[in-house]
Amino acid sequence: MEGASYTYQLTKDRHLRLYMDTLISYIAGAQLPDGYLYTAWNLRAKDYSDAYCLYEKDRYDNLKDSHELYNAGHMYEAAVAHYQATGQTNFLDIATKNADHIYDLFGPGKREAVPGHQEIEIGLVKLYRVTRNPKYLEMAKLFLDRRGKGLGAGAPYSQDHKPVTEQEEAVGHAVRANYMYTAMTDIAALTGDQEYVRAIDKLWENVVNKKMYLTGGMGALYHGEAYGKNYELPNISYAETCASIAGVYWNHRMFLLHGDAKYIDVMERIMYNGLISGVSLDGTKFFYPNVLYADGKLDFNQGKPGRSEWFTCSCCPTNIVRFVSSVPGYLYATCGDQIYVNLYMDNTVNIELKKTDIRIEQQTDYPWNGTVRTIISPSRKTRFTVNFRIPGWTQGSPVPGDLYTYTNNTPAKPVITINGVQADVAVEKGYAKIDREWKKGDIVELEFLMEVKKVVANENVEADNGRIALEYGPLVYCLEEPDNGPVDHILLDKNANFKAHFQSDILGGVTVLEGDATIITLNENKVSGMSRPVKAIPYYAWNHRGDKSMVVWIPYRMQGVSIHP
Repeated sequence: MEGASYTYQLTKDRHLRLYMDTLISYIAGAQLPDGYLYTAWNLRAKDYSDAYCLYEKDRYDNLKDSHELYNAGHMYEAAVAHYQATGQTNFLDIATKNADHIYDLFGPGKREAVPGHQEIEIGLVKLYRVTRNPKYLEMAKLFLDRRGKGLGAGAPYSQDHKPVTEQEEAVGHAVRANYMYTAMTDIAALTGDQEYVRAIDKLWENVVNKKMYLTGGMGALYHGEAYGKNYELPNISYAETCASIAGVYWNHRMFLLHGDAKYIDVMERIMYNGLISGVSLDGTKFFYPNVLYADGKLDFNQGKPGRSEWFTCSCCPTNIVRFVSSVPGYLYATCGDQIYVNLYMDNTVNIELKKTDIRIEQQTDYPWNGTVRTIISPSRKTRFTVNFRIPGWTQGSPVPGDLYTYTNNTPAKPVITINGVQADVAVEKGYAKIDREWKKGDIVELEFLMEVKKVVANENVEADNGRIALEYGPLVYCLEEPDNGPVDHILLDKNANFKAHFQSDILGGVTVLEGDATIITLNENKVSGMSRPVKAIPYYAWNHRGDKSMVVWIPYRMQGVSIHP
């Protein structure tokens, strides 16, 4: 429903709106008079034995394991999206009735409990933002403040081991954690609570500096779908698609809180790599985990080596649906008399600023090349500031910290022209700030230097010692068997020269990287090597030519490097 609402916002498709109205009528019919809405309990109650819906006597009697409040949170998010897209309140009325019911049960002075799987906190904040009813924001903060007090599971798995303002390290189930961190950032921004600000800043630093994959994936371990220890980043990774989506939500909120481009840098890394790898190019098959190494045989994806059409737990496919349709909302932001241009892609948008309508059009082939042309057309001459993000990868930093670094570190100041005249523009918090009186048809062009980058991991990441990865622009690359033969026998020279060129006849058209590598062979216990060209493709596009081997981190030395990362 959330994905359908975002789609309708762009297409205004009449049939889609009527379809949503039909579904909303079914949802209204399933809601109990007091506002309760969880059909698994309504239909099967105490004899329902699914692990997520175990009950002893009554509803809400097993919050530790059930998804009652989690599902409610997703409904709130969908209802808000529907209201914003259509202006109708028929779905919003259902959501607020349920939220009022939950506030009456769990609000101040009432039953103290915590949700088993975080999500309702995000939904409650969204309800507050459209209704301005303060009790929804209060309930969201109460659910967070009650964690770590022995009211729930009390386990790191569900981030219930400490009060949220005392947590400094990301632990436990990564999707639960990232949803919680997203809600904490919302609370920090909307209430100004400095304890929340300090806590969420520390958690973000921990993840980005010690627990995030080069692809932006989060949650290293299959056991518990969880964050591992600091620097524990095995390449047969879990990195659930839902955790990547939640990582986008969290980093976007961090940008809204602090106004720093580094959060959008991380968000972009997730989006272009570890998130869209979770869906096939035709949108019909999905990864639950997103590995950085595959031998073509290992059943890493819930019993299959490749993408699946569906899963028993279908959170990843449906999460992709709502996320992809919401992407337009991440391109721009406004604050006072300033516009922030965060992502670069062909688009047109209309923004109201200072009571002036402003039309912005981007023309670009980013991320395949670094040229971005932006046409800014206010309805009348108006002075305001447009902030263009200067991606961290153009400044020699794949990530904000030292978890990953480039071996060929050549920061290049982007060339910026305004109406064809080169301009020297001040950069603040990662944004080129252009403050001027704008008129219709003003053109800003940015030229980012695109070159193949070689990446090494922090020496504490044992899985990547002696290995190197390739990037081009914001994209992480991999070697895949259809282009190179089995990937386990490829040794890459750290100084190898790779060239980029666009190849239109594979994988829907992608920029590939080509260079020489050494192919290692073992014959009668004798090791020999032969130089041969290899081809790298964008990581997001792998596993479309059969279930073959793939590797992101390629060995550049043999000694001390495991064949299987």
